[in-house]
Amino acid sequence: MMTTASENAAPPGRGRTIPAEPEPGEEARSKDAFFVRVAELAEAMIAAHGRDFAIGTLVLAAKFIAEGKPLTARGNGSGETASTAGSG
Repeated sequence: MMTTASENAAPPGRGRTIPAEPEPGEEARSKDAFFVRVAELAEAMIAAHGRDFAIGTLVLAAKFIAEGKPLTARGNGSGETASTAGSG
């Protein structure tokens, strides 16, 4: 028996089951852990210096990532963050 398009377009919950989400893989668990770390860091920045500082820092980090700029000064071996201040 052939089904019609209207039968195939039944809204969710009416005669259709939603497949269960698969168990998160190692990559998903890793991403979740990083998200928790970023959230904790953002909360600490807000507590210490306010929302504007936290937002500015996270936006600046995103800009550096998008532009392929280093986030830390790796050349000096100290793990310091890259300076955003002008050299002049």
